[in-house]
Order: sequence, then structure tokens, then C-alpha cells
Amino acid sequence: MEVFYVLLLSALTLVSANGVKLYGNITNEEEAKYFLLRYDIQMTELCRNLQYANWLYATNINNITQENMINSALEQANYIKNIWPNVTAFAWPQFKDKNLQRQMKFISTIDIAALPLQDLKKLKKVRAGMSSVYSTTTICDYKDPEKCDLRLDQDLTKILATSENYDELLHVWKEWHEKVGRPMRKYFPIYVSLTNKAAKLNGFNDTGEMWLSAYESDTFTTEIKNIWLQIKPLYQQIHAYVRRKLINQYRDVIREDGPIPAHVLGNMWAQNWQHIERFAKPFPNKSIPDATKEMLRQNYTVQKMFEMGEEFFTSLGLKPMPEYFWTSSMFERPIGREVICHASAWDFCAHDDVRIKMCTVVNNEDFITVHHEMGHIQYYLQYGHLPIMYRDGANPGFHEAIGDTLALSAGSSKHLNKLRLLPNYIDDYGSKINSLFAMAASKIMFLPFSYVTDLWRWKIFKGEITEKNYNSEWWKLRKEYQGIEPAVSRSEIDFDPGAKYHIANGVEYLRYFVSHIIQFQFHKALCLEAGQYEENNPDKPLHECDIYGSKEAGTLMRKMLMMGSSKPWPEAMSVITKGATNKMDAGPMLEYFKPLEEFLKEENRKNNEFIGWRDSSLPESTESHSTVTNPTIKDSKATDPTIKDSKTTDPTIKLTTNKDSTVSSSTVSSCSRLIPFYILTWILSSLLIFLK
Repeated sequence: MEVFYVLLLSALTLVSANGVKLYGNITNEEEAKYFLLRYDIQMTELCRNLQYANWLYATNINNITQENMINSALEQANYIKNIWPNVTAFAWPQFKDKNLQRQMKFISTIDIAALPLQDLKKLKKVRAGMSSVYSTTTICDYKDPEKCDLRLDQDLTKILATSENYDELLHVWKEWHEKVGRPMRKYFPIYVSLTNKAAKLNGFNDTGEMWLSAYESDTFTTEIKNIWLQIKPLYQQIHAYVRRKLINQYRDVIREDGPIPAHVLGNMWAQNWQHIERFAKPFPNKSIPDATKEMLRQNYTVQKMFEMGEEFFTSLGLKPMPEYFWTSSMFERPIGREVICHASAWDFCAHDDVRIKMCTVVNNEDFITVHHEMGHIQYYLQYGHLPIMYRDGANPGFHEAIGDTLALSAGSSKHLNKLRLLPNYIDDYGSKINSLFAMAASKIMFLPFSYVTDLWRWKIFKGEITEKNYNSEWWKLRKEYQGIEPAVSRSEIDFDPGAKYHIANGVEYLRYFVSHIIQFQFHKALCLEAGQYEENNPDKPLHECDIYGSKEAGTLMRKMLMMGSSKPWPEAMSVITKGATNKMDAGPMLEYFKPLEEFLKEENRKNNEFIGWRDSSLPESTESHSTVTNPTIKDSKATDPTIKDSKTTDPTIKLTTNKDSTVSSSTVSSCSRLIPFYILTWILSSLLIFLK
């Protein structure tokens, strides 16, 4: 029987508090099964077409590929919207078949596809405008004001990571935030209004509530808050220690009990502090594992890096990369065309068609990133047999966590030594503390930023933060949770949150907080299974574990990966921990960094460091030109009037044109994955990006 046919208009239906129909009274489960079978076939084809269009755009940015991508997205959105009444005609919450009920639940939320066509087109243009500002902005060189082609990925990231010139760092930070944030500000209130409208059409109160529904817990925000409180003492110890090192580096521009200026931490968003290890590492004369020099000496190629990444997975008994992966991926930046270089893994909804898009460079960092992205690919391959509704991580954080879990082993000194990439590395106490410090600078210091990025947006979606105080509230939260502040005056002319990819592209960010916590739970479980870790055994600590070569660990991982999102994430957690827990827990992360925490507590005690930070007693205004500033730090050459605007950041981009706008691909942040169809953010056209 054809089931795309009927909608019983007379059916009794349950409606949400917003008056939105949630489900009807068709109880025939056989009809529902047939409906889902057809849905799976048609949605798989639409998904494949959309991913191809997204791929062509991401690997060859031009007006034609952009138009094709938008048309494919609209085609999918139109299909989803047209069948939505049929989905909501079923009384799926009453189904006895729980698997059937779960699939219907997933496709009953269609995100922005619920919008009327004109609103959907408007939202796409708004998102295209924000994405265009972010992806095309360049700034002028601090040392050569006539050179105005510095890009974020190739140039600014390197300057922030390597320069020790305070004024140059400030220039780069200020110019990027203003060139990106100010033109983007006009779009954001429209984006908020339209996504909130879509959320209400899906039966939610606001966009934040819709995002959180992917975690299938009514208390998830409380759980996240409690996890943060577990981690906060260690974060504050690292903050105090780093602040002292920065005071030694920059002298009188940082207070001994204050927040840290955002631009001196080696990263545009102060989310990763790893690049300041050159003057902040605890033991200056001891090294940190880095295979770059040896890789170059041994004439490593990008191809070899990917082959070694594959060998890591096959050593666990997991699947090798399929032929399409090797013939169709983009491993290096091509010549002669614009591409989105952000590393990402792609699922083309066609089983063995999986790819990585990455502008790989032969170095230690990209070697680890290759393993991370291949973690996503392995997840795709393992759940590829499932219906399309289930081809996703158990929750949005699981996909990110899998890649990072493998990277914890692949980047360890033990593993790099096995590969003969650390010939002169001495694995003593000082080197171990340095290594843990570098890891914590990336993993621990990221957590409050990832929390604040969505906490700020939740408040906006709820109406607790308005257009009048977007920027001041952003800095209020970042100061409270991260202990950082801007070094120059900020006002409501600015829109500093927009300087982050995931804000500009409307990508939910809590997934990264979740992934950073659960990856250590996964790591502990796999290390136990591999026999590479024993609790309370100083000879087999968690931070020295390498699961390479363990078929037992691979089998355990495979069991969880194959589940996709077919079960609630606590069940997936229970599988990989062999029943030890079904909850998120910061305990394994804290155990991993325990030696570092003990070292820092003693060092901070000896130096009588202030733990935490006091406010700089600045007025927090909600007026249209309120400022958040540090009065002890003067503006520098970053305000030089000779600095020119980039020609590619024209703030007059119109909502009514496409030619000045770009849309990001279907990948998300430091990696991409197929976004579940109950969270169709940006209709599969946002990067999950993030590099975070």
C-alpha cells in the first residue's frame, strides 16, 4: 500500500504547547514500516545528491557550485517538508515496536525545513551572508600595511601561534574580530528570529531546546554544568600557572589576579593554549613529543601519512579505507581553485563512498588530525548498514570523541616511538609533565569556551540576551568561565562571537564539550580491554596507554560504532564501558591529568599564585555602545589608521543577492559528518567543523 498518500485530516492529533501537531492516530505499524522503507530509499538518494553538491562546492568554490548546492539543499528540504504531514499522521509514540517508534521520532523533527518557503530562502541568504563574511575576510599585515591578503587558516593562525610580539598579536586579533564581526552583526538577529520560528514549528520553545533534544535528556544542561564544576579546579590551576608565565613574558600588561588578555594565548579564540608551550612548559629543557622534524627527515609524504593512519585502524581489526576514499578524497590544497581547507570527513550516504577533505601538511599536528578524521570515516563504515535515520553518532558528541580517542593513542610518545619518529626523545618525569601540559592546554582549556559558545546562544534564543547586549554579554560569560578578556575596548558595534566559524555558520557547539569529556571515558575503556592500563598501577598509567595492535580493543569499539544512533547514547556508553557506566563522567579525564594537577598545585603554592581571577571592575553596560575593556592595556599599532580594509569584507553584502555570498559545505567543524535528520541544521550545509 502506498503510504505517501494519505493524511487523515479528521484524525485526532496531539499538539505541542506551541500548537504544533506532533502525531496523529494512525496506529498501523505495518504501514509505518513500509513508509520508513520508502523514506530510507528516497532520503538516501537525496542525501547522496546533496553531499555531492556540497563536496563540489567545498572543493571548488564558485557561483555555479554554490547555486547547485543551494538547489540540492532546497530539494531535500522540500521533500522533507512535503512528507512531514504523513509522519505526524502516525500515532508513533503508541507503537509497540520501539525501534519503529525511535525512527519515527527522529524524522518527526525536521529543523529549518519546517519554515515557509520564503522564510527558508531568507534564512539561507542570511546564513550565506554570515558564511561569506567569515570565509572571505582577509586582513593587512602588521609589518607591511600594504599587504592585505592575510587569511585565517594560512596566515593568522600561524602568527598567533608563533609570534611573541605583543602588538602584532593584538593587531591580528583586533583586525580579525572587527573585519568579521562587525559586517556579520546585522545578519544575526534575523538568523535568531528565523531559527526560533523553525524550532517552534517543530514543537520546541526555541532553537536551543531543539539542539539539546539530540541528547535525549531533559536534564542535560544540568549534567553539563556539573561536569564543568568537576573540571573547573584543574582549569583554574592551569590558568594561574600560565598567567604567571605570560606575566614573565609580557611584564606589566597582565595583572597577577586578573583575567588574561585573549590575544596572547596562541589561538584566535583562546580555545587552545597549546602554542604557548614554548615559553610556558613546566620543564623548559625537556621536550614535548613532536614528530615533525623526523617526518621531514624521513621524507614523509601526505599519502604516507594517510596510509599510516589506515594501518592504525587495521591493526585494531577495524575496516580499511575503501577504494573511493583513495581515489576521491582531497588530501592536499589544489592549485588554481578556491577550496574550504578546514579538515573534514564526509559520508556520501552510499556505504563505501567516504572521503576526507584536508589541506594536509607534513607535520605532527596534521599526522594526528589524519587519525582523527579517519575515526569519523570508521564510524561511517561501521554503521553504514543501518537505516539512514540511524547513520549518525549516538549523540552529537560521539562522532567527535571517536576521532579524538584514537588520536590519544596515535599521538602518544609510546606510539610515535614505535614508528621511529622520536629518535632523541627521553621519556622521563619532566618530559611526561611537559607532554601532559601540552595536552591539557588543548583539552582542558577548551572546555569553558565550548560551554560558553552555546550557553551564550541558549540565552539569546530564550530572549535573555538581546541585540542590545550581544557583545557585552559574550565577554561577561567568557570572563566568568574562561578568565579571559579583550585587551582593547569593545562595544555593541562589534560582534566578536561572529569571529568563530560555528557562530557564523550556525553549528551547535556543545558537541565538542561532550566529546572532550567522553573521549577519555572511551580511552580508559579501550585501554583496559587492551591490557595497556591498570587502575592504581603506576607502571601502566592512563596517560601512557597506546591501544595500537589490540584486536580486543578494536572489537569493543566496533560493537559501539555499529550501533550508530539506533539506541539512546547511554546504552552506547554502557557497551563500550562493558556496563561500568552509562553516564558522562569527568573522572577519567581528571585521572589522565592527575600527575599534572599535582605538579601545578605545588608550583602555584610555592609561587603564592592567586587561583582564579578577579574582575577588572569595568562597567558592564547594555547600552548600544557599551564597552568591555582592560584599562591597564593600551591600544597599540593595531589601531594604526594606515591599516586598510580587506576588499573581500565589504559590509554592504545584501540579503537579496547571491553573488557576494558563500555557503559552507555539509561538514561540521574540525570534521564533517552526516547530520541527523532530526537536526537538519543548515540543511546539511554547515561545516562541523569545528578545528574546532
